[in-house]
Amino acid sequence: DGRKPANPAFWWVNDKGEEVKWSFEELGSLSRKTANVLSEACGLQRGDRIVAILPRVPEWWLLNVACMRAGIVLIPGTSQLTAKDILYRLQASKAKCIVTNDTLAPAVESVLSGSQFLKSKLIVGQGSRDGWLNFKELL
Repeated sequence: DGRKPANPAFWWVNDKGEEVKWSFEELGSLSRKTANVLSEACGLQRGDRIVAILPRVPEWWLLNVACMRAGIVLIPGTSQLTAKDILYRLQASKAKCIVTNDTLAPAVESVLSGSQFLKSKLIVGQGSRDGWLNFKELL
């Protein structure tokens, strides 16, 4: 029909050449679903804090948009944080939720006893882990 295809709202490529492309409509829909996961499955409300310790995978960007939608305060953390760093951030922020991947989950688990505010843990990955909600399954 002569029209140019729409530019993607999100285009991510990893070092293996795998791509994720989302249109504006898809990004809107996925971010609404993610906001629902945060509010329903994780029990978060406007003003609550969430710590996200992830590499820059598509889910990281999705969490950013979803937190803006839901009024949740996102506290990003680099995947180079140590267990001591993670504990400090959890205690100082009084975060009610943490989101991380399979690689960093053991470091988070090692400091959970010191974080009395944390109510839910989301894992971004293929596998499951005891006590963690799987982000992809909930989405």
